[in-house]
Amino acid sequence: MGYPKEISLHSRSRSELIKLDAHIEKVVAESGVRNGVCHIYVPHTTAGVIINEGADPAVAEDILARLEQLVPRDARYTHAEGNADSHIKAALVGCSATVLVKDGRPALGTWQSIFFCEFDGPRRRQLWIKVTEA
Repeated sequence: MGYPKEISLHSRSRSELIKLDAHIEKVVAESGVRNGVCHIYVPHTTAGVIINEGADPAVAEDILARLEQLVPRDARYTHAEGNADSHIKAALVGCSATVLVKDGRPALGTWQSIFFCEFDGPRRRQLWIKVTEA
């Protein structure tokens, strides 16, 4: 798969973490790559992607709560659109992640999951995934 695969997502809240594991596994399987690298990229300035614990949903809630404490929505920002906090949160988590592919599957740790991070929803979003041979 030499081109990025585009996935559409629909967030339901202003801030939420959406588990991407099934999407990523499907794209990796469709690519036919047995051993390589999966690149996940979010082309938005108020969203991001992380790899973190996916077994306990409380971890995602804690991440969002702490980000809100660190970067509150109602602080004094100069950005006129009213979503400066979303831009800052996206800058903190980053817009890409890389996962190794082993035996045709994403090589995640036992508790790891891949999450799309929405900070300015609800919205329709795009996610680009590219799988390459090692």
